[in-house]
Amino acid sequence: MSETTDTAEPPPNELPLSAVLLDIAGHGETRISVAELTQKFGGRAIGALLFVFGLACMLPLPPGATTIFGFPLVLLAPQLIIGASAPWLPAGIKNRTISTADLNKGLPRLIRWLQRVEAVSKPRLVFLFNPVGERLIGLVCLALALVLILPIPGGNILPAMAVSALAFALIQRDGVIALIGYALAITSASVLALAAHIIVRMFLHVWAVVTAA
Repeated sequence: MSETTDTAEPPPNELPLSAVLLDIAGHGETRISVAELTQKFGGRAIGALLFVFGLACMLPLPPGATTIFGFPLVLLAPQLIIGASAPWLPAGIKNRTISTADLNKGLPRLIRWLQRVEAVSKPRLVFLFNPVGERLIGLVCLALALVLILPIPGGNILPAMAVSALAFALIQRDGVIALIGYALAITSASVLALAAHIIVRMFLHVWAVVTAA
């Protein structure tokens, strides 16, 4: 009697994020839609999409581009706050397609980096991901996303890093990475507050000079 071997691949929820991205990189078509990306990420789609769009906002993009990538973050983060199990996006965003060739320009380097992080990442401090913890991550990501959609030159790096770190921590259930994400969020808020203070002081100084003339 011959034995049968189950060769089916594990579902997306059981694959490392780097393996899912490898599958996306090997997508046979010239373009892939956001809906297809959501399907490939499976039950982790909210966290994975937050991670992907957060990374996109870190790229050296022309002015206004972070507004395009930041808008889906504004839609996804509140879904963590309300405890949604699957992402909802408008049809216009779900049907939007991304060039596979453009993805492959940055994916190989990202995948190598992810594989190194995944090798040392593990579930820890998991109390940070209870229902209250997940909602807190959603709230912080929403605040950061609102910053990302603003046309602030150079102001996208730290908020985008914080979103990506928190999203990756959510996927991995790694509380250490979550704490790094919170630290980046606090640093981002501090830098933006300092920049706003400096700009206001400069404006008041110029205004005083003009009115005194």
